[in-house]
Amino acid sequence: MVDCKFNTKRIHAGYRPEEHQYASSVPIYQTAAFGLTNTDVANQIVTGQLPGRFDYSRDGNPTIQVLEERIAELEGGVGAVAVASGMSAISFTILNVADGGGRIIAPINIYGSTLDEFRNFFPTYGINFDLVDDINDLKQVEQLIKPDTKAIYVESVANPSTEIADLAALAQIAHKAGIPLIVDNTFPTPYLLRPFEHGADIVIYSSTKGINGHGNTLSGLVVDHGKFNWENGKFPQFTTEEFILGDEEKKQTASFSSKFGQKAFIKRIRMKYVRLLGSVLGPIDAYFVLLGLETIAERLDKQVASAEKIAHFLVDSPYVKRVFYSGLNPENKLVKKYLPNGVGSILSFELKGNEENIAKLIKQTQIFSYLPNIGDAKSLIVNPARTTHREVPAKIRQRTGLNPQLIRLSIGLEDVSDLIADLDQALAAAFA
Repeated sequence: MVDCKFNTKRIHAGYRPEEHQYASSVPIYQTAAFGLTNTDVANQIVTGQLPGRFDYSRDGNPTIQVLEERIAELEGGVGAVAVASGMSAISFTILNVADGGGRIIAPINIYGSTLDEFRNFFPTYGINFDLVDDINDLKQVEQLIKPDTKAIYVESVANPSTEIADLAALAQIAHKAGIPLIVDNTFPTPYLLRPFEHGADIVIYSSTKGINGHGNTLSGLVVDHGKFNWENGKFPQFTTEEFILGDEEKKQTASFSSKFGQKAFIKRIRMKYVRLLGSVLGPIDAYFVLLGLETIAERLDKQVASAEKIAHFLVDSPYVKRVFYSGLNPENKLVKKYLPNGVGSILSFELKGNEENIAKLIKQTQIFSYLPNIGDAKSLIVNPARTTHREVPAKIRQRTGLNPQLIRLSIGLEDVSDLIADLDQALAAAFA
């Protein structure tokens, strides 16, 4: 469906009904394994010579394959891998690009669990991070690149500040150094922003969020643009011969690069990390994500419009110290360049007073649900410093403005006037 537009691909891409008994909806292949027919066919299946056949759902499943092909087409990539959560998508991507150790440049104002992983988990495996306060300080980013730097990692729209990364400029710096740009595009989703169009090499999603859009399953996605040269000498893991890729009996050997070419990165994710570490997405979960994708445009259009109205309401509130929503400034050059159709459905604001006022505000909301998710059809409220970003040390929170008075909202599909009224009465009650 190369020539079709986004709104056609989100419904049809990756699915051929004639291959599934002409079912109008993608079937859920809820099975652990698949019949191998006979030994000759089995040998072809397990060696990848019959791409339409499957052996074991940890290695591949027809329902999940539709999701992977659909998201790859929506992004304009050569392939995708679906996994059990957004954190799995991040972890496998970092392990794949920095196998054997190295350094990665990343902003410090990112999701709490991601920062915790970057600061405390990966360094024990020889993968270290150079964290910057402003990822758009291009001079500083360029100065941080060392011989063992393996990638630049960014959130396209930061969580929860909604600051926008200058993807094209960062891609230029990365490619000059012979390293890829990795983009977590969870907040905008591919409907509002497609990072490959601006030079990104790998895109990551917590598809639990806006892609699924209904808060009923966990899932993650890694998408490969297929344009990066993994044979430039910095990434030996792609050119090293692998036993599983060759044929011992025929004395044939191969590497991921020699066997898969432009798909080397995404194939290595599947065969090394999903297959061996086993963070597998279930068929039912893939089906839920596919259902969410079918309505992504209608959901995001309404949610963005509502988020902008709520942001303006909060700016005028006497109880609010500051609002964090990049979409508030129509002259923002990065908004115009990367997100002309809206920054997304998430915004944050700093409440006046103290944490007692925060507690009262959250307790008084009647429509907003107090839970740690985003991108849901229901509107959500949370205090990040004590929940989603609790792993962030106080010193870093001070540097990024992530203080205990910060509230994050994820705007859903309710009537925006009801949402504003709910916030209005809750704010008043919090300071009564």
